[in-house]
Amino acid sequence: MVKRLFFLIWIFSLSASIANSQNFVKKYINNIFNDTSDISQPQFLVYPTLAYAPETSWEIGFSSLYVYYSKRDTTNRLSEISGFTFVTLENQYGIWIDHAIYSDQNKWFYLGKIRLQSFPLKYHGIGMDTPEDYLALVDANQIMIKERVLREIKNNFYGGLEVDFQRLSRVAFKPSDEAPVFDMPLGAEGSTNFGLGLGLVYDDRHNVLNVRNGNFAELAYIKYMPGLSTFDFNTLILDTRIFRPIGKQNVLAWQFLGQFNSGEVPFNQLALMGGDSMMRGYYLGRYRDKNQLATQLEFRMLPLPLSFSKRIGASVFAGTATVFPDFSKAAIQKVVWSAGTGLRFLLFPKKDIYTRLDVAFTQEGTGFYLFIGEAF
Repeated sequence: MVKRLFFLIWIFSLSASIANSQNFVKKYINNIFNDTSDISQPQFLVYPTLAYAPETSWEIGFSSLYVYYSKRDTTNRLSEISGFTFVTLENQYGIWIDHAIYSDQNKWFYLGKIRLQSFPLKYHGIGMDTPEDYLALVDANQIMIKERVLREIKNNFYGGLEVDFQRLSRVAFKPSDEAPVFDMPLGAEGSTNFGLGLGLVYDDRHNVLNVRNGNFAELAYIKYMPGLSTFDFNTLILDTRIFRPIGKQNVLAWQFLGQFNSGEVPFNQLALMGGDSMMRGYYLGRYRDKNQLATQLEFRMLPLPLSFSKRIGASVFAGTATVFPDFSKAAIQKVVWSAGTGLRFLLFPKKDIYTRLDVAFTQEGTGFYLFIGEAF
């Protein structure tokens, strides 16, 4: 009788625990999809992800997003901190953290990212004439920390310090079976590089995850000093973005990116074409060289004029880019294109934040991307 009583109590406790868990999940999902909180209230979201990208194949992980207004004042710009931890079918794993943080009255601006990851990635060589089939799989551990600490000088115009730390260790090149003999690139044995520089930024965006009307421009110079770095080189970055409303719901977005390196640049810090932001559809680093010029245009319909939902959006985008060793006429030999379309779902209605699913097409294949916030 006593055993039966304890068994019934255990069953009741287990049922209550399951019910509480189900209630918590329902409440959590309801808070996401039916946001009734005050617009000034900070919001935190954690969710599992299943995604596909050319450089990772299928990846499984958890993503998190924290968005808030400084001092809960909605006249301040929306700050965001996002995290992503993952494992992939290509034996990659890592943690990514990105942030764009504004202080009260937008006087200080902190913009940066952290990457801690272990991967093999495909190495195709350097330049635009590299073969479509990769030359080697590069197995390595990577630490990357990039931070900008900027102070407002004048309305929307910021200046300050830029820091970049990158360490590549336990590097192993594993040539593919069909790869021709190739020279090992600079940095093939690993490197640690610490760069310091200055940045100038113009930024009048109110919501960095979904800009409806605004501008962003960055000019940055970073010096990697021999005393603090394995290699001696410099990087100049020019990044310009313009966003204009088209009608009440649509946005036309344009970006131009230039990255220019000089000196002894290791292969992992060359200008890398591809990824989830610029030139979607190309494997990150499919093309690499000392310099890169890239541009993209995107038309966003946020939301679509659907009778059954006001939370579904879409986009179409196209871009073109090239990498090259120097500025001679013969250096710019080839330009490649990328184009695609995507679906959007309004995740936080009051903060106007969408999650995106993009499919991109190139001369060499297709890439799929799932992220919170727009690509740029």
